[in-house]
Amino acid sequence: MRRETRTIEMDFFEVPRPANPCPGSHDYRTQVSEIVSKMLADSPDDRYAIAASMSRLLGRDVSKYMLDAYSAPGREEYNLPFYLVAALEVACHSHALTLWLTDVRGGRLLIGKEALNAELGRLQKQRDDAAVRMRELKKMMGEPE
Repeated sequence: MRRETRTIEMDFFEVPRPANPCPGSHDYRTQVSEIVSKMLADSPDDRYAIAASMSRLLGRDVSKYMLDAYSAPGREEYNLPFYLVAALEVACHSHALTLWLTDVRGGRLLIGKEALNAELGRLQKQRDDAAVRMRELKKMMGEPE
């Protein structure tokens, strides 16, 4: 019997699980501001350029002051609004907030080639499963394989 070498054993991967829904456990204001702070620090652009880029993307003004406030854990009243996340990620050349949210919700995010590879793997598995089923049906019908 030949061992399949094209697929990876699924036991290798840990199944993502959503965060435990205990009362009061989903207040992520501090974590969001820390992620925003890291995104701003890791960006190749400064905060003025990021604010200008976001302003162009949104069609409304975003200032450096607003970015400073969104990235400060102590300024809870200025936590980043969700509708700004996509523009911030584009301006910072990052997917950090999307990756974080996907993880908190029990998922795994695949971007670009990773997504294409996953789809290719899914289709190959479907093809292999169909080939196995076709052999089973032929065997039941008494036909040679």
